[in-house]
Amino acid sequence: MNEPTRYGRPTGHETAAVEVHTPTPIVPARTAPLMPVQPDTTPTVASIVLPDGRVVTGYAIEPAQPEPLAAKPAVSRGAVNIALGGVGFLAVCGGLLMLTAFITALTALITQLVILAAVIFGGWIAVQVFGARGHGGGTTVNIRKAVIKRNKFYG
Repeated sequence: MNEPTRYGRPTGHETAAVEVHTPTPIVPARTAPLMPVQPDTTPTVASIVLPDGRVVTGYAIEPAQPEPLAAKPAVSRGAVNIALGGVGFLAVCGGLLMLTAFITALTALITQLVILAAVIFGGWIAVQVFGARGHGGGTTVNIRKAVIKRNKFYG
């Protein structure tokens, strides 16, 4: 067996095909060479006298003027839509807050009415139960005609 490598190490018997790639430079399209162009007008030369008496002369540099902006509306449509959405959201949140307060108050009212009904109904039942036994342990005497003479009762 003719193995090119043994355990990952070259043995010296292998032959390798080598491909050589040479990069090809990209040639730009032929353009006219850059030529310096003189300005249309001769710029003005400015001179400045420094406090120590020296005079500095040079060209005045004009600041670059930005492009004029196109007329835009005062407020964009997207900003108006976002603002209206925020107002609507706040209104819904306020309504939900009022709804929860109303439900809480209604729950408290119903609870108080149930407690009041239980107290009244419980009192009525207590009167019925305890009122019937008010004289249950004594003797009932029906007096039809009673005669009382000299502090003595004759029945």
